[in-house]
Parts: sequence; C-alpha cells; structure tokens
Amino acid sequence: MALDDFNAEQPERAAAALRACNAAPSFPGTVLAGRPFADADALVARAEEVTRALPWDEVATALAAHPRIGDRVTGSSAEAQASRREQSSMSSADEEVRTALLEGNRAYEERFDHVFLIRAAGRSPAEMLAELRRRLGNEEAAERAEVTEQLAQITGLRVRGLVS
Repeated sequence: MALDDFNAEQPERAAAALRACNAAPSFPGTVLAGRPFADADALVARAEEVTRALPWDEVATALAAHPRIGDRVTGSSAEAQASRREQSSMSSADEEVRTALLEGNRAYEERFDHVFLIRAAGRSPAEMLAELRRRLGNEEAAERAEVTEQLAQITGLRVRGLVS
C-alpha cells in the first residue's frame, strides 16, 4: 500500500496491517496516533521509536509471534511471509550451522525464557550464530535491551515494506 493509502486507511485496517509488523498490543494504536506521516521515513522512525519504548511485557508478546531462527516457517499469514523473507539466508546454511543454531536456540530459551530474536535480514547464518553465542553471555537486563532493539529494527523493515 502507498503511504497516502496508509494515512487515509480506516483505523481498524491500518492497525491490522501494523499488527503484522509488530504484535505488541499497544503498537498499532500508538503508531497510528502519529498519522498522517509526511513520508515513509517518518513512519518507520515512529514505528521504531514506539517499539523501543514498549514495556517488557509487550515486547514479550511480540516475541511470541516470531519463529526461532533456523526453523522452517510455515503458514500464509503476513507474519509468516515476512519471517520467510527475513530468514531467506538460512536456505544456504550448512548442516553444521543449522544444528548449532538449533542447540543455541535451546540454550538461549532455557537461559532467557523466550526466543532468540535477531534482525535476520542482511545477516548470514554464521553471523546470526555468532550473535546468538555472544548474547548468551548477556545479563538479563542487557539482553532485554538487545531484544528490544532487534525488535525495533525488524519492525522498521516490515513497516517500510508495508508502504513500499
């Protein structure tokens, strides 16, 4: 949809489109309160700003909508389609990296009690694995900050795709 269409869209429909970018409950309404947006950059900046300000319980809700890195994403929802695009580099991952990511995901989830979230777009499987291993050493507060930042980056990419 074009930005002008997004700015003029009925609130319920615009909110549904935004929910596919970030499943945090307050995200769509808070972003929509900034309409109309002068350009796509302003919309993306607002979406990222709103995401970075989310309380942890809402970030956790958004995390629940994200598949594990390395999992084969199924379904036809907007979220599933976005995840497949974002994780497209995983199709070239060798078995050793895939196995290490699966093991790393398990260790991460045991440690932090949620999925490992990383902006996969533009990263190789080996880069994502290195980040997973590095972040396993984070304290909980530092990791929550990193997760929120990764969610903001993912949200920004998805919102830009929404109005491109």
